[in-house]
Amino acid sequence: MGIIAKVKKNLPSWAKKIFKKKKARIGIYGPPNAGKTTLANRIIRDWSGDAMGPISEMPHETRRARKKEGVVINANGATITLDIVDTPGLATKIDFHDFMAYGLEEEEAKRRAKEATEGVIEAIKWLDDLDGILLIMDAAEDPFTQVNVTVIGNMEARELPLLIVANKIDLPEASPARIKSAFPQHTVIPMSALEGYNIDKLYESIANHFG
Repeated sequence: MGIIAKVKKNLPSWAKKIFKKKKARIGIYGPPNAGKTTLANRIIRDWSGDAMGPISEMPHETRRARKKEGVVINANGATITLDIVDTPGLATKIDFHDFMAYGLEEEEAKRRAKEATEGVIEAIKWLDDLDGILLIMDAAEDPFTQVNVTVIGNMEARELPLLIVANKIDLPEASPARIKSAFPQHTVIPMSALEGYNIDKLYESIANHFG
């Protein structure tokens, strides 16, 4: 948890309203192919015209954390400046054969698997330097996975403010309600990072949750 977040947490409720944080460093976390970079790109393009990085159907395309600083969001009368960290996909096991299934040669597949494993370690280390988390889940998949449960438990133990993004609601099999049922203690924002559905609701929640 960042220093400002720790100070704010220990303030009485009346003081928290005065001590309204205007800047936060947030990390975008989740399993591979949940839509982390797609979401990062949409947020950054909406508010700065820039982008975070390329996306791919191949898992673990992002194998190193990437940061974009000074993204100013205005939502529902609130303004917050974000430093956004797009992290590698979290996984309990990374097998180089998964990359070979996408046509990579064995040597290249093993290199990618090694980099992806290092990326998971880097993503976990970043938790020590963040003010809040956007946890992305694929709303078309079962949310009750070992990765999701472990990540949420880790973030709760660190007392990091957390928003769950139920992504890919544009898919017919998507069920945001299933995610909310699995993790009822957290705010869940249903949206499509690809299509932009419900993006305004996400911006309002970011400003209120991390501000």
